[in-house]
Amino acid sequence: MTKVVRGLLLVFLSGTVLPAVLSSSPGNSPPEPTVTGILGAFAEETRVLKVATADKDVRTISGIEFVSGKLEGRRVVIAGTGVGKVNAAVVAALLLAHFHPNEVIFTGIAGAVDKALRPGDIVIGEKLAQHDLGHVGPRGFRAESVENPIDRRRNPLFFPSDPALVGLARRAASELVLEEVDAKVGRRTPKVLTGIIVTGDVFVASRRTKAFLKKEFDADAVEMEGAAVAQVCFQQKVPFLVLRSMSDSADENAGLDIGRFYQKAAANSAALTRSLLRQLAKRDGAQTMERLEGQ
Repeated sequence: MTKVVRGLLLVFLSGTVLPAVLSSSPGNSPPEPTVTGILGAFAEETRVLKVATADKDVRTISGIEFVSGKLEGRRVVIAGTGVGKVNAAVVAALLLAHFHPNEVIFTGIAGAVDKALRPGDIVIGEKLAQHDLGHVGPRGFRAESVENPIDRRRNPLFFPSDPALVGLARRAASELVLEEVDAKVGRRTPKVLTGIIVTGDVFVASRRTKAFLKKEFDADAVEMEGAAVAQVCFQQKVPFLVLRSMSDSADENAGLDIGRFYQKAAANSAALTRSLLRQLAKRDGAQTMERLEGQ
Protein backbone atom coordinates (compact mmCIF):
# COMPACT_ATOMS: atom_id res chain seq x y z
CA MET A 1 0.00 0.00 0.00
CA THR A 2 1.46 3.37 -1.01
CA LYS A 3 1.87 6.26 1.38
CA VAL A 4 -0.79 8.20 -0.52
CA VAL A 5 -3.35 5.36 -0.19
CA ARG A 6 -2.49 4.89 3.49
CA GLY A 7 -2.94 8.62 4.08
CA LEU A 8 -6.29 8.68 2.32
CA LEU A 9 -7.44 5.60 4.28
CA LEU A 10 -6.42 7.19 7.58
CA VAL A 11 -8.30 10.38 6.70
CA PHE A 12 -11.39 8.32 5.79
CA LEU A 13 -11.33 6.36 9.03
CA SER A 14 -10.65 9.34 11.25
CA GLY A 15 -13.25 11.49 9.49
CA THR A 16 -16.14 9.04 9.24
CA VAL A 17 -15.84 5.58 10.69
CA LEU A 18 -13.95 6.29 13.91
CA PRO A 19 -16.23 9.14 15.06
CA ALA A 20 -19.23 6.91 14.44
CA VAL A 21 -17.70 4.10 16.47
CA LEU A 22 -16.78 6.44 19.29
CA SER A 23 -20.20 8.10 19.36
CA SER A 24 -21.89 4.70 19.63
CA SER A 25 -19.61 3.36 22.34
CA PRO A 26 -21.13 2.94 25.83
CA GLY A 27 -19.01 5.66 27.36
CA ASN A 28 -20.06 8.28 24.79
CA SER A 29 -23.68 7.34 24.10
CA PRO A 30 -26.35 9.89 25.04
CA PRO A 31 -28.19 9.23 28.30
CA GLU A 32 -31.46 7.31 28.17
CA PRO A 33 -34.48 9.65 28.15
CA THR A 34 -36.30 9.98 31.44
CA VAL A 35 -39.56 8.00 31.48
CA THR A 36 -42.28 7.67 34.11
CA GLY A 37 -44.38 4.50 34.11
CA ILE A 38 -48.03 4.94 35.11
CA LEU A 39 -50.33 2.04 35.94
CA GLY A 40 -53.97 1.74 36.96
CA ALA A 41 -56.30 -1.20 37.41
CA PHE A 42 -59.56 0.04 35.88
CA ALA A 43 -59.93 1.70 32.48
CA GLU A 44 -61.23 4.96 33.99
CA GLU A 45 -58.15 5.26 36.18
CA THR A 46 -55.87 5.59 33.14
CA ARG A 47 -58.29 6.78 30.42
CA VAL A 48 -58.12 10.48 31.28
CA LEU A 49 -54.30 10.29 31.38
CA LYS A 50 -54.11 8.55 28.00
CA VAL A 51 -56.45 11.13 26.44
CA ALA A 52 -54.29 13.99 27.71
CA THR A 53 -51.03 12.40 26.48
CA ALA A 54 -49.47 14.01 23.39
CA ASP A 55 -47.40 12.37 20.63
CA LYS A 56 -48.92 9.00 21.45
CA ASP A 57 -47.37 5.73 20.39
CA VAL A 58 -49.21 2.49 21.17
CA ARG A 59 -47.51 -0.87 21.59
CA THR A 60 -49.14 -4.16 22.50
CA ILE A 61 -46.90 -6.55 24.41
CA SER A 62 -48.20 -9.97 25.47
CA GLY A 63 -51.71 -8.66 24.90
CA ILE A 64 -51.26 -5.56 27.09
CA GLU A 65 -51.57 -2.09 25.52
CA PHE A 66 -48.88 0.43 26.49
CA VAL A 67 -49.40 4.07 25.51
CA SER A 68 -46.23 6.20 25.32
CA GLY A 69 -46.03 9.95 24.86
CA LYS A 70 -45.64 13.25 26.68
CA LEU A 71 -47.78 14.37 29.60
CA GLU A 72 -47.21 17.48 31.71
CA GLY A 73 -43.72 17.93 30.25
CA ARG A 74 -42.74 14.34 31.07
CA ARG A 75 -42.24 11.28 28.88
CA VAL A 76 -44.67 8.61 30.12
CA VAL A 77 -45.74 5.04 29.47
CA ILE A 78 -49.28 4.24 30.62
CA ALA A 79 -50.97 0.84 30.94
CA GLY A 80 -53.96 -0.77 32.59
CA THR A 81 -53.29 -3.82 34.72
CA GLY A 82 -56.71 -5.24 35.39
CA VAL A 83 -57.82 -6.15 38.90
CA GLY A 84 -55.78 -8.20 41.37
CA LYS A 85 -52.20 -8.75 42.47
CA VAL A 86 -51.17 -11.24 39.77
CA ASN A 87 -52.46 -9.06 36.93
CA ALA A 88 -50.74 -6.01 38.41
CA ALA A 89 -47.43 -7.82 38.92
CA VAL A 90 -47.42 -9.17 35.35
CA VAL A 91 -48.01 -5.76 33.77
CA ALA A 92 -45.50 -4.09 36.09
CA ALA A 93 -42.87 -6.65 35.06
CA LEU A 94 -43.60 -6.05 31.36
CA LEU A 95 -43.36 -2.30 31.91
CA LEU A 96 -39.96 -2.57 33.58
CA ALA A 97 -38.57 -5.05 31.08
CA HIS A 98 -39.60 -3.23 27.90
CA PHE A 99 -39.63 0.47 28.83
CA HIS A 100 -37.12 0.80 31.70
CA PRO A 101 -38.95 3.63 33.52
CA ASN A 102 -37.11 5.79 36.03
CA GLU A 103 -40.05 5.45 38.41
CA VAL A 104 -43.50 3.84 38.51
CA ILE A 105 -46.70 5.50 39.72
CA PHE A 106 -49.86 3.50 40.41
CA THR A 107 -53.03 5.59 40.35
CA GLY A 108 -56.59 4.64 41.18
CA ILE A 109 -59.31 4.08 43.75
CA ALA A 110 -59.38 2.36 47.14
CA GLY A 111 -61.53 1.68 50.16
CA ALA A 112 -61.04 3.88 53.20
CA VAL A 113 -59.89 2.04 56.33
CA ASP A 114 -59.16 5.17 58.36
CA LYS A 115 -62.51 6.42 59.67
CA ALA A 116 -61.46 10.03 59.02
CA LEU A 117 -61.27 9.46 55.26
CA ARG A 118 -64.22 10.28 53.02
CA PRO A 119 -64.96 9.57 49.34
CA GLY A 120 -62.63 11.54 47.08
CA ASP A 121 -59.88 11.87 49.70
CA ILE A 122 -56.45 10.69 48.58
CA VAL A 123 -53.82 8.62 50.35
CA ILE A 124 -50.21 8.96 49.21
CA GLY A 125 -48.85 5.52 50.02
CA GLU A 126 -45.78 5.96 52.19
CA LYS A 127 -45.55 2.19 52.57
CA LEU A 128 -47.52 -0.82 51.34
CA ALA A 129 -48.15 -4.36 52.53
CA GLN A 130 -50.06 -7.42 51.33
CA HIS A 131 -52.71 -8.11 53.94
CA ASP A 132 -53.48 -11.62 52.69
CA LEU A 133 -49.90 -12.92 52.52
CA GLY A 134 -48.69 -14.91 55.50
CA HIS A 135 -49.32 -17.94 57.68
CA VAL A 136 -52.55 -19.48 59.00
CA GLY A 137 -52.12 -21.56 62.13
CA PRO A 138 -54.00 -22.56 65.30
CA ARG A 139 -54.02 -18.93 66.43
CA GLY A 140 -55.29 -17.63 63.12
CA PHE A 141 -53.63 -15.51 60.44
CA ARG A 142 -50.17 -13.98 60.81
CA ALA A 143 -48.84 -11.64 58.14
CA GLU A 144 -45.42 -12.58 56.74
CA SER A 145 -43.20 -11.55 53.86
CA VAL A 146 -41.58 -13.84 51.29
CA GLU A 147 -38.06 -14.36 50.01
CA ASN A 148 -36.73 -12.13 47.26
CA PRO A 149 -35.71 -14.61 44.50
CA ILE A 150 -33.00 -12.24 43.27
CA ASP A 151 -30.84 -11.91 46.38
CA ARG A 152 -32.46 -14.65 48.55
CA ARG A 153 -33.10 -12.13 51.30
CA ARG A 154 -36.49 -11.75 52.88
CA ASN A 155 -38.60 -8.90 51.57
CA PRO A 156 -39.87 -6.38 54.11
CA LEU A 157 -43.45 -6.81 55.27
CA PHE A 158 -44.04 -3.15 54.33
CA PHE A 159 -42.53 -1.95 51.06
CA PRO A 160 -41.33 1.65 51.49
CA SER A 161 -42.20 4.07 48.71
CA ASP A 162 -39.44 6.26 47.32
CA PRO A 163 -39.05 9.17 49.80
CA ALA A 164 -38.32 11.66 47.03
CA LEU A 165 -41.53 10.71 45.21
CA VAL A 166 -43.52 10.97 48.44
CA GLY A 167 -42.09 14.45 49.01
CA LEU A 168 -42.88 15.55 45.46
CA ALA A 169 -46.40 14.14 45.76
CA ARG A 170 -46.97 16.16 48.92
CA ARG A 171 -45.80 19.29 47.11
CA ALA A 172 -47.98 18.40 44.13
CA ALA A 173 -50.99 18.04 46.42
CA SER A 174 -50.36 21.44 47.99
CA GLU A 175 -50.59 23.06 44.55
CA LEU A 176 -53.70 21.17 43.48
CA VAL A 177 -57.38 21.97 43.94
CA LEU A 178 -59.35 18.72 43.78
CA GLU A 179 -62.91 18.48 42.51
CA GLU A 180 -65.56 18.67 45.19
CA VAL A 181 -67.57 15.56 46.04
CA ASP A 182 -71.01 15.05 47.52
CA ALA A 183 -71.21 14.89 51.30
CA LYS A 184 -74.04 14.19 53.75
CA VAL A 185 -74.66 17.92 53.80
CA GLY A 186 -73.68 19.85 50.67
CA ARG A 187 -70.31 19.26 49.03
CA ARG A 188 -66.76 19.09 50.34
CA THR A 189 -63.24 19.49 48.99
CA PRO A 190 -61.25 16.25 49.34
CA LYS A 191 -58.09 16.15 51.42
CA VAL A 192 -54.74 14.46 50.73
CA LEU A 193 -52.71 12.65 53.37
CA THR A 194 -49.75 10.32 53.58
CA GLY A 195 -50.40 6.87 54.97
CA ILE A 196 -50.30 3.09 54.76
CA ILE A 197 -52.00 1.21 51.93
CA VAL A 198 -52.66 -2.52 52.15
CA THR A 199 -53.35 -4.86 49.24
CA GLY A 200 -55.16 -8.17 48.90
CA ASP A 201 -57.01 -10.28 46.37
CA VAL A 202 -60.40 -9.50 47.91
CA PHE A 203 -62.80 -6.57 47.63
CA VAL A 204 -63.29 -5.48 51.23
CA ALA A 205 -66.88 -4.62 52.17
CA SER A 206 -66.85 -5.58 55.83
CA ARG A 207 -66.56 -3.53 59.03
CA ARG A 208 -65.00 -6.55 60.72
CA THR A 209 -62.26 -6.93 58.09
CA LYS A 210 -61.75 -3.20 58.06
CA ALA A 211 -61.17 -3.23 61.83
CA PHE A 212 -58.69 -6.11 61.41
CA LEU A 213 -56.72 -4.18 58.78
CA LYS A 214 -56.54 -1.16 61.03
CA LYS A 215 -55.45 -3.17 64.04
CA GLU A 216 -52.90 -5.43 62.33
CA PHE A 217 -51.43 -3.05 59.76
CA ASP A 218 -52.50 0.42 60.95
CA ALA A 219 -53.85 0.73 57.40
CA ASP A 220 -55.39 3.88 56.00
CA ALA A 221 -56.67 2.41 52.72
CA VAL A 222 -57.20 -1.01 51.15
CA GLU A 223 -57.08 -2.02 47.47
CA MET A 224 -56.10 -4.96 45.24
CA GLU A 225 -52.90 -4.12 43.30
CA GLY A 226 -50.53 -1.60 44.91
CA ALA A 227 -48.32 -3.80 47.07
CA ALA A 228 -47.84 -6.28 44.22
CA VAL A 229 -46.46 -3.51 42.00
CA ALA A 230 -44.42 -2.28 44.97
CA GLN A 231 -42.85 -5.74 45.37
CA VAL A 232 -41.89 -5.96 41.69
CA CYS A 233 -40.36 -2.48 41.76
CA PHE A 234 -38.63 -3.06 45.10
CA GLN A 235 -36.98 -6.25 43.88
CA GLN A 236 -35.87 -4.54 40.66
CA LYS A 237 -34.70 -1.42 42.54
CA VAL A 238 -37.06 0.94 40.68
CA PRO A 239 -38.59 3.84 42.66
CA PHE A 240 -42.37 3.60 43.01
CA LEU A 241 -45.35 5.39 44.48
CA VAL A 242 -49.01 4.44 44.88
CA LEU A 243 -51.73 7.12 44.89
CA ARG A 244 -55.24 6.09 45.89
CA SER A 245 -58.45 8.12 46.05
CA MET A 246 -61.24 6.79 48.25
CA SER A 247 -64.29 5.45 46.39
CA ASP A 248 -65.90 3.85 49.45
CA SER A 249 -65.45 3.13 53.15
CA ALA A 250 -64.70 -0.61 52.83
CA ASP A 251 -67.83 -1.46 54.83
CA GLU A 252 -71.15 -3.12 53.97
CA ASN A 253 -72.09 -0.13 51.79
CA ALA A 254 -68.92 -0.34 49.68
CA GLY A 255 -70.67 -1.88 46.68
CA LEU A 256 -73.15 0.99 46.51
CA ASP A 257 -70.63 3.73 47.31
CA ILE A 258 -68.19 2.69 44.61
CA GLY A 259 -70.94 3.16 42.05
CA ARG A 260 -71.55 6.71 43.30
CA PHE A 261 -67.97 7.87 43.79
CA TYR A 262 -65.86 5.80 41.39
CA GLN A 263 -65.68 8.40 38.60
CA LYS A 264 -64.81 11.31 40.89
CA ALA A 265 -62.29 9.29 42.93
CA ALA A 266 -60.51 8.08 39.78
CA ALA A 267 -60.45 11.64 38.42
CA ASN A 268 -58.94 12.99 41.65
CA SER A 269 -56.19 10.37 41.68
CA ALA A 270 -55.41 11.13 38.02
CA ALA A 271 -55.31 14.86 38.81
CA LEU A 272 -52.73 14.30 41.55
CA THR A 273 -50.74 12.07 39.19
CA ARG A 274 -50.59 14.88 36.62
CA SER A 275 -49.58 17.38 39.29
CA LEU A 276 -46.82 14.97 40.39
CA LEU A 277 -45.59 14.72 36.79
CA ARG A 278 -45.29 18.51 36.70
CA GLN A 279 -43.19 18.38 39.86
CA LEU A 280 -40.95 15.70 38.34
CA ALA A 281 -40.47 17.80 35.20
CA LYS A 282 -39.56 20.84 37.32
CA ARG A 283 -37.09 18.82 39.36
CA ASP A 284 -35.37 17.37 36.32
CA GLY A 285 -35.24 20.79 34.65
CA ALA A 286 -33.59 22.30 37.71
CA GLN A 287 -31.07 19.45 37.90
CA THR A 288 -30.20 19.88 34.22
CA MET A 289 -29.57 23.61 34.74
CA GLU A 290 -27.32 22.88 37.70
CA ARG A 291 -25.24 20.45 35.62
CA LEU A 292 -24.91 22.96 32.79
CA GLU A 293 -23.88 25.74 35.14
CA GLY A 294 -21.30 23.45 36.72
CA GLN A 295 -19.60 22.66 33.41
